[in-house]
Amino acid sequence: MTLMTVILFLYLLSAAGYIVFLFIQKPVLHRLGFGMLTAGFLAHTFHIGDEFVRLGFFPVHTLHHTLSFTAWTLAGVYLILKYRYRLNILGSFAAPLAAVVAIAAVCIPEVPTEYGHQLKSIWLILHVGFIFIGQACLALACGAGILYLIQDHAIKSKSNRFFLKRLPSLELLDVTGYMFIFTGFTMLTIGLITGFIYAHQVWGRFWSWDPKEIWSGVSWLIYAALLHGRLTSGWRGRRSAVMAIIGFAALVFTFLGVNIFLEGHHDKFTRW
Repeated sequence: MTLMTVILFLYLLSAAGYIVFLFIQKPVLHRLGFGMLTAGFLAHTFHIGDEFVRLGFFPVHTLHHTLSFTAWTLAGVYLILKYRYRLNILGSFAAPLAAVVAIAAVCIPEVPTEYGHQLKSIWLILHVGFIFIGQACLALACGAGILYLIQDHAIKSKSNRFFLKRLPSLELLDVTGYMFIFTGFTMLTIGLITGFIYAHQVWGRFWSWDPKEIWSGVSWLIYAALLHGRLTSGWRGRRSAVMAIIGFAALVFTFLGVNIFLEGHHDKFTRW
C-alpha cells in the first residue's frame, strides 16, 4: 500500500465523519472528521516533501502531482481557518472535496517530465503556492455560499427544519464567506503577480494571451467585482453567496477545463 493510498483512506474517513456529523451532530463525529483530516494532512505533507527531495524540484509538473497538491492545500487551509472562524460544519464540504480530489490524484498515473529545469525557479514555487492557497480559500467561500443558500431557503420556506437546526446563522455564514473571499483574492493576486515574473523568466514575456492566463484574469475579475460590490454597493447575503459559487466555477474551469478543452503552454505542466 502506497503512502498516497493511506492519505486517501484518511481523507475518506474524515469525509465520512463530517458527513455523518451534518446529520447527527455529535461532538465525537466532528472529532473523528477533524482528527482524520489532520492525520491525512500531516501524512500528505510528508509525502509532498519526499516527492520534492526525490525529484529535485517542486512536484507540480503533472496532473497527478497538481491534484495531489490541490487536495493538500484544501485540507491545510480548512484546518487553519477552522481555528480562526470555528465553522465546524464547513468540514462537511471541505473534507469530501479534498477526498474527491485525492481520489482523482490516485487514479491518474504519475508520468515523467522533461521540464525539470523550469520547475526549479523560486518564482514558480511562490506562484503555485499562493495560487493554490487562494483557490482553497475561495473553495471554502463557495462552500459557505452553498450553506448560506440552503439556510436561507430553510428559513424562508419554514418547512425544512433539518438544515435550520444544523447550519449556522446567515450572518455568520455571510461574514465568514466574505473573509474567505478577501483572503483568497489576496493570495490569488500575489499568485498572479509572481506568475507574471515567472513567465518573463521562462518565456521572455509577462503576458502571452495563453488561455490559462485569460481565464485566470476572468476569475480574478469576478472576485474583484464581488469585493467592489460588497464595499460600495452593499452586496451581501444571497447575492454574495451566488457570486462566490460562480467565481469558484470559473476557477475550476481555469484549473481543469482550460487544459482539457483549450491548448496553451500551461498544459505541459498538467499532462497525464
